[in-house]
Amino acid sequence: MQPRYPFPDLNTLPEDIRAKVLEVQEKAGFIPNVFLALARRPAEWRAFFAYHDALMLKEDGSLSKGEREMIVTATSAVNQCLYCVVAHGAILRIYEKQPLLADQVAVNYRKADITPRQRAILDFAMKVCQRSHEIEDADFTALHAHGLDDEDIWDIAAITAFFGLSNRMASFTGMQPNPEFYLMGRVPRQK
Repeated sequence: MQPRYPFPDLNTLPEDIRAKVLEVQEKAGFIPNVFLALARRPAEWRAFFAYHDALMLKEDGSLSKGEREMIVTATSAVNQCLYCVVAHGAILRIYEKQPLLADQVAVNYRKADITPRQRAILDFAMKVCQRSHEIEDADFTALHAHGLDDEDIWDIAAITAFFGLSNRMASFTGMQPNPEFYLMGRVPRQK
């Protein structure tokens, strides 16, 4: 399937965006399609990736990078976003060093090899994703019992909400996962 909106040429992008895309390419070995797909609107690209980085790369709070990726993978599966399930599933496999985990989380996190804390995180994320109007104090209490504080709970909700936007943008544009994502974290890296 071809994307509904052609990717802009890398050489025509504003310098700050081009530099970031090249940095990602250097690190990953390829350019994830989302970086080019959203670059057609530079102001939106900058806002999107600033918020993405604020949520996903932050150092404070008790959520691990793997738990953040679990939230993205599970909620993206419910939102039927192929791009985000495949791309963030790859990142989840790498962070958690578990080649089967992303598939388990995407298909049915309730049967995945995760901790009770991670199950509580994903239960809450799913409620935010599907029934945020039903959130109540008891949902906070359940997470507090697993050592999560109100700022961690905010992070879970914000990640879920942000990737709801991301899922919808990827789906409506016809964005496809890069082939490289399918194998990442499944087999040991060649040195």
